[in-house]
Amino acid sequence: MSRAFGIVTSSANHIKVEGMQDYRPIGAFSFLGRYRVIDFPISNMSNSGIDRIQVYTRRNPRSLAEHLGTGRHYNINSKRGKLQLLFSENSSANDFYNTDINAFWENIEIIERMHQPYVVIAPNYMVYTQNFETLLQAHIDSGADITLLYHKVNNAREAYLNCDVLNLNKQKGVESIEKNRGNTKERNIFMDTYVMSKDLFISLIREAKKLSSMYTLPQIVNIKASELDVRGIAHRGYFATITDFKSYFDANLALIDYKQATDLFDPEWPIYTRTTDSCPTQYFEGASVKNSVVSNGCLIEGTVENSVIGRGCEIKKGAVVKNSVILANSVIGKDVHIENQVIDKWAQVIHAKEIIADPEKPGYVKRDDTV
Repeated sequence: MSRAFGIVTSSANHIKVEGMQDYRPIGAFSFLGRYRVIDFPISNMSNSGIDRIQVYTRRNPRSLAEHLGTGRHYNINSKRGKLQLLFSENSSANDFYNTDINAFWENIEIIERMHQPYVVIAPNYMVYTQNFETLLQAHIDSGADITLLYHKVNNAREAYLNCDVLNLNKQKGVESIEKNRGNTKERNIFMDTYVMSKDLFISLIREAKKLSSMYTLPQIVNIKASELDVRGIAHRGYFATITDFKSYFDANLALIDYKQATDLFDPEWPIYTRTTDSCPTQYFEGASVKNSVVSNGCLIEGTVENSVIGRGCEIKKGAVVKNSVILANSVIGKDVHIENQVIDKWAQVIHAKEIIADPEKPGYVKRDDTV
């Protein structure tokens, strides 16, 4: 059993994925056809031996609750392990008050009852792999009060604009946490991933709650950085954030590239998800599929290029799908041309014969919609 319990937080108020987030939290978003975004932090914890995991959500929880179930498909210890879905039951009509600190405060008794001396906190809107047991040991060996995970990037002017960044000294000590304003090319993107003792975590919750009803965990850590020993550790490997609609679109299509996919997926570090028993995808005469990821249970009669196709989709004869993300059980009708689009679950594109958007501003067809 791990020395730490895990917490998967919900996305902050400033993160908004237009359209899709109206139906489900970001953690429940379909990713690369067969996964959900939340599968990555939970799999990281499970693979690291963390078998007591709390998942926080605020609104539209049905899709997430259905996917998580008992947590058995995440290979969590069936005897001692537990996956809990926790809510902010007294959420305010004003989202400024619905912070992560408020969610922790409402569930403080559950946090206090955890037997593990440490906590690992990870977000539900970032995709990466990380051995948290190794991270925990590095934290303990360093003697730091708090360890934060970050990823160094050289495109911070145009990307990661809704993320926090770490300002580090030469010894990798965290001097401050601030928003990425897009004014510097190279930044250390904070991955919203923390390691600290359970007692310190509880004290930070209490202090933040006392100081301001609007404080978040990054804000209280930033304030305490001058008093505590807060260290940063660099992450290596694939890293994606889903902080707006474009970043979701880009993160899916980026993993069509085999090299990037192998940077994320490792046979020795499986990403668990809820499986669906269905037949293999059928490719009919005249079908053409190039450079795409196609999930099981699909019926492909048309052309698919550079796209991600979810489970149970139908691409009818003469249809063309390019540079698009098609979510599960959608239908692309006969002779329909789709390009640079995200088609949500159960949508049917059968009447509109051409839906094309600029790749820098991909389009969106709503869930259960017929166009």
